[in-house]
Amino acid sequence: MRGPSSPQSWFVNRLQRLRTSSGSPTQAQLLAYDENKVLSRSSLSDLLAGKFTKPPPWERVAAYVTACVRAAHAGQIDLSSEEELARLRGDHATLTDLVETAVREVRAPAACFSGSRPRPATYRLPPRNTNFTGRDATLRELRQRLTSSNDGAMQVVHGLGGVGKTQLAVEYAYLYRSKYRFVAFVDAEDPDLVASQFASLARELGLAEVSSEQVIPQVYGKLLDHSPWLIIFDNGERPGTLVDALPSGDLGSNGHVIVTTRLRGWSSRAGVIDLDVFTRREAVELLARRVCGMTTVVADRIAEHLGDLPLALEQAAGYMDYNHTAPEEYLALLTSRLEDMIVLGELADRPTVVVATLWQLSVRRLEIEQPQAMRLLELCALLAPEPIPLDLFSGNTEALNAAAADPVAWDTTVGALAGLGLARRGASSLVLHRLVQAAIRAAMPDDVRTDARVRLCRALLAAVPHDIHGDPDARSRWQELLPHALVVTKDEPPAECAAETAMLLRLASAFLLSIGDHPVALPLCERAFAIDESLEQRDAEIGFDLITLAQIHRDRGAPERARPMAERALSLHESCLPADSPAIATDLATLARIRHLLGDHEAAVPLAERALRIDEAAYGPDDPYVSFDLIALASVHLDLDDHAVAVPLISRALRIREASYAPDHLYIGYALLLKARAVRALNDPTAANLARRGALILNTRLGKTHPKTEDAFALANCLLKPDSCQGHGEVVAVGEAYDTKAAPIRGTHQSRTPRAMT
Repeated sequence: MRGPSSPQSWFVNRLQRLRTSSGSPTQAQLLAYDENKVLSRSSLSDLLAGKFTKPPPWERVAAYVTACVRAAHAGQIDLSSEEELARLRGDHATLTDLVETAVREVRAPAACFSGSRPRPATYRLPPRNTNFTGRDATLRELRQRLTSSNDGAMQVVHGLGGVGKTQLAVEYAYLYRSKYRFVAFVDAEDPDLVASQFASLARELGLAEVSSEQVIPQVYGKLLDHSPWLIIFDNGERPGTLVDALPSGDLGSNGHVIVTTRLRGWSSRAGVIDLDVFTRREAVELLARRVCGMTTVVADRIAEHLGDLPLALEQAAGYMDYNHTAPEEYLALLTSRLEDMIVLGELADRPTVVVATLWQLSVRRLEIEQPQAMRLLELCALLAPEPIPLDLFSGNTEALNAAAADPVAWDTTVGALAGLGLARRGASSLVLHRLVQAAIRAAMPDDVRTDARVRLCRALLAAVPHDIHGDPDARSRWQELLPHALVVTKDEPPAECAAETAMLLRLASAFLLSIGDHPVALPLCERAFAIDESLEQRDAEIGFDLITLAQIHRDRGAPERARPMAERALSLHESCLPADSPAIATDLATLARIRHLLGDHEAAVPLAERALRIDEAAYGPDDPYVSFDLIALASVHLDLDDHAVAVPLISRALRIREASYAPDHLYIGYALLLKARAVRALNDPTAANLARRGALILNTRLGKTHPKTEDAFALANCLLKPDSCQGHGEVVAVGEAYDTKAAPIRGTHQSRTPRAMT
């Protein structure tokens, strides 16, 4: 049992290898570093000499590993406790299997031949995961590819760390074990250790001592007697690092090879299956089966927070099981403390593997080989788990990443994140899994995190369109950048970028106001207002915050709350801006709309007229922004029943917009609906056609189920069939409340002044 090829000798070699890596500490030093005093002098001696007939307790092995790592750190040698524990845990499990197999062979050396095919011999194959979930289609695809003459006998399973690549390969081995006579599992994470595993495999196959240069081809030659065979190379790196260990020519014709890897670059060597995270159905199924009291609703929300990552879901189930934590309580912890929770919980078969340390090796490698890629990863970790436009890092005057100045350096920098499996790269974007981001954030020093937040805030402020309604690409650009702006501004801002944070929050609020999302717009603008009030010399900016808040409250049906805000904004701007500033015109137009909603139509008219004069002088009579003042003034006259005055104002606004915007622009639709209301009062037969044109535009832009679209079609039908208008007094006012100015970005003549449609 304890000869050169015995399981004990193999395991002792593994222990000695760790001891050498940690600086060859003496036994006395190891005992000193065993703080919990698990080891004794005799037990440590027996462990290192292989004096055991059954696997030593895991606690003893773990204490030895910890002592070695502490000795390494004392000697300034970089060893990771988590990684070494994970490796030895797997070897300890293999030792148990090998010892049990050896005992069975001694007890029954001449087992009777059975007519059925015997179970295949295995080498270091991990135990089957009894909680393996889903992946049925992928397993079938893997089998089909391995047995297909077109795809060849080697397949690579590629994916993010924690996505379940190893579990898939192991499940394949058990699922199709009747198809093989020999199955081997090789840890390929460290290429330098692959040859030693083949030497052990050679002994397992009964080969005599062979040279290190010949051991790999001789193993494949010996496997001809065990065809068909399967070898799993787990966690391999690039093909070049494993080229000597992979079969070539006829040696691979009688077996199959599966390589699991996080790295790209295998497509020229083998077929590649990209393994993604669980579907939501699979994620919910795993949680519901593992956790008592788990409901589908809570499982769905937990899976969402964990990004459906299989390892994270298993870790969460382990945490809830060990701590008897109710699913609802775990969800609350996950929601508020994600970065802390990814450290907690353990897997039954891999107790030292947690999400927080899952990507440490890749990150360490990135820091050494591609420091600019590491800086890019840190920036991305502070953004949303949504596609991140790459031009955010290179499209402004102060590039966020130094490598962005050179196209080749930038391409390799971005490519490093994708190549190491830390991000998914699109044509012009990067996507990081939310747990990769959380793990990177958790490891970032406070000063690095603060500096990154400041730089991101400034970059986002430069990247988002400030002219929300004048820029034709504003809506699409805001939709891709809004998630990132919300994440960067969600916490208390660093002092260095407090002013920029307030402006970014107000801009985001103005965009949300423009698409009618008042519930989200309101707290953002309230935060901008609070930040600006805490800073000195921010009167103009406070006015901008107030006028945006006034517009939100006005459109939420609370003009009485909006009025003092609009009046204060006007007062502030009149005290610090030129009298002809377009910002003042925005305040006047907003206040005019509020006053006339409150029924004070006479007071609203001069406010709207003054706003119109300022904007005509600033922008010219045919500028699209003048159309907003025209609509505001016309709306007041409509409520005064001055339809003959209102119609020319609306017609002029409509002409300006038709010359400035696409034919199906919402602004044209709103103007058409307002004009339909006005000319209907003058018994103009074109009213119904105007309303229908406007309703069709809203249908195209907003969808048929949007409340504004439904109201617009109701108005059109009412005008087509006047008898059906009974009880539709509110409907015929559609178009009026959607077309008003929004708060400006800056109070200068030169700055365009966005108007919101809400």
